Amino acid sequence: MSSLLASPPGSAYHQELISCQVACPVHTDARGYVRAIAEGRFEEAYLIARGPNPFASICGRICGAPCELACRRGKVPRVDDDGRFVAVDKPISIRALKRFVCERHGPEARDTSELIRSVQSYVPKIASCAEEMAHLLRDSLGSRIDRGSGEAVAIIGAGPAGLSAAHDLALLGFRPVVFEVEPVPAGMLAVGVPAYRLPRTIIEREVDVIRALGVEIRCGVLVGRDISFQTLRQEFKAVLLAVGAKSSRSLGLPGERGPRVYGGVDLLRAVALGSTLDIGKDVLVIGGGNVAYDVARTVVRQIAFDAARTAARLPETSRVRLVSLESLEEMPADTTEILEGDEEGVERLNGWGPVEIQRNSDGRVTGVLFRRCLRVYDDNRRFAPAYDDADRKFAECDTVLLSVGQAPALSFLDEGGTDIEQIRPGWPRVDAQTLATSAPGVFVAGDLAHGTRLLIDAVASGKAAARSIYEYLTGRKLHQDAVTAHLVQELYRREQGYESIRRVAVPIAHPDERLRHPEALVETGYNQEQAVREASRCLDCGVTPVFDGSRCVLCGGCADVCPTLCLKLVSLEGV
Repeated sequence: MSSLLASPPGSAYHQELISCQVACPVHTDARGYVRAIAEGRFEEAYLIARGPNPFASICGRICGAPCELACRRGKVPRVDDDGRFVAVDKPISIRALKRFVCERHGPEARDTSELIRSVQSYVPKIASCAEEMAHLLRDSLGSRIDRGSGEAVAIIGAGPAGLSAAHDLALLGFRPVVFEVEPVPAGMLAVGVPAYRLPRTIIEREVDVIRALGVEIRCGVLVGRDISFQTLRQEFKAVLLAVGAKSSRSLGLPGERGPRVYGGVDLLRAVALGSTLDIGKDVLVIGGGNVAYDVARTVVRQIAFDAARTAARLPETSRVRLVSLESLEEMPADTTEILEGDEEGVERLNGWGPVEIQRNSDGRVTGVLFRRCLRVYDDNRRFAPAYDDADRKFAECDTVLLSVGQAPALSFLDEGGTDIEQIRPGWPRVDAQTLATSAPGVFVAGDLAHGTRLLIDAVASGKAAARSIYEYLTGRKLHQDAVTAHLVQELYRREQGYESIRRVAVPIAHPDERLRHPEALVETGYNQEQAVREASRCLDCGVTPVFDGSRCVLCGGCADVCPTLCLKLVSLEGV
C-alpha cells in the first residue's frame, strides 16, 4: 500500500501511457491489479487497489469507472477475416475486477474469528479485522511522513469525501471528529445508493476500518442545531466542510408544493432508513440521470415484492414511468441503468419537459402536463432547452418524484461562517489547489468543492483536503514523489490468444430474480475463471516492448500491445 497519500510509482512520462491510471482521480494502479488478477495473485491485486482508495470495496460495486473510459483496449480496432474494420474493442471491466478481489480479500471477506486469531498471534492488540486493516495501513506509511501532534480536526459530513479526509488525517497523526446528520455514516452511500447496488454490510465494514484508525464519527448531529459552526471553529484546529449536495432541487412548477410531490433523494433516504412516505399507485419520476433511475427502480421493487412493503413502509404501487427532457441517445444515465430499467418494467417517456403538476379540488395530484422538448443543448453543448409549446401531453399519475439535481444546505454558516465568501448562495468560493476557503482554517471537499461528480472524485477531493490541512497545521508540505524503475523482463510472457478474447460480460441476475426482494443484487460479479479471463485482455501498458527488427514478420502485435506513443506501423513511404 505504498501509494496511500501520494502518487503511485512511475515516471510522469510513463504514467501518461498508462491511461487507466491517469484517468483515475486517485491514480489507482489499475493496470497493476488487473495484471495481478490475470496471474492469479489475488491478494496482491487487492492491496494495489486498496492502497490509495479507502472505499475500494464500494468502488468495486458502484464506481463510474473513468479508468474504463480511458482504457486503451477499448480503442483497439477489430477487423474481420478479410481485414476490414468492424468495430473498436471494449475496455477491460476494471471496476468488476476490483469487486472480485475485494470480495476475496477486502473487509467484506475478513469477518472470521480464525483470521482474527491468526493476526493476534503477531499483533496481540488487534481484536477485529477492521483493526487488522488499520494496522496494515499505519505500517505501510512507516516513518516516511512526519506526523501531526494529535490536533483535533472537525469534519462536517460523513460521506465519501469527509470519511476519505478523516482516513488520511488519522494516518497523518491528527484526531478527526466527523459530524453526520444522518443516523448512519457514509452519507449518500448509505441513504442514497439503493441496497440492490450496494449492500449495507460492505459500507459498514469499510467504515469500521476508518473508525479503527482512530476516527470518531458522531451521527445524528445537525450542525447549526446541536452544535454551532462557530463552536466548531473555536474547539478544533481546522474544519472541513464535506456536506455534499443532498437536498433535492425543485423546478418551481405550478402545483409542485403539496402532498405526493417529493425529491428523488428523499424517496431513496426514506427507503434506506425505513421511514414512512406516502406514495401512491401511479408514480412519475422526472429526470434522466442515474439518480432518477435509482429512484424509479427502487419504486419498481415495491411493486414486485409484497412482503417488502412492510419493511420499506411504502404502500402498494402499480406503475412507474420516467420522463426526461433528453432523447434516449442523450440521456445522462448510464446505458446499463437504462437497459436494466427497461428490463425491470420502468416505462420511459423521452423528450418531454414538465409544465405543470395538476391537482384536483382536494389538492391530490392528478397528473403532469408536459411539452415536447426539441433540443436540450445549444451548439456549444450548454444546457439551453427549446420547446414546442403546441405539442403537449398530459400524463396521469398520483405521485411525482423530482430527480433533476441536488444542492447543498449551508444555513449553519450564518453563525460563525460569515467570513466565508460564496460564489453564489450555498456554494463557497474554494481555492482549486488547496481547497481552502476565504476563512482561515476552513476547507471544503466533495460536491461542495467541485459540484456533483463521481464517488471516486469525492474520495480524491477528501484526500486532497487532508493534505492541505496537514500543511496548514504543521507548516510542512507533502510531496508527491514519483519513483522510476526500468526493469528488463527477459522471460516476459502473455496469455495465449489474449488479443482475440472478447470482453467477458459482467454477470447479472435475471429480472425476475432481481425483483424478488428490494435488496436483491442486480450484478452478481465474476467468478475466478471469468475474472482471470477478463483480466488477461489487459494490454499491460506498463510494459514497453523492444523488438528485434531482424525477426519482424509484420504481424502488428507490437502496435496493439505497446503504449500508443511508442510504436505504430507505417508504410515505407511514410518512414
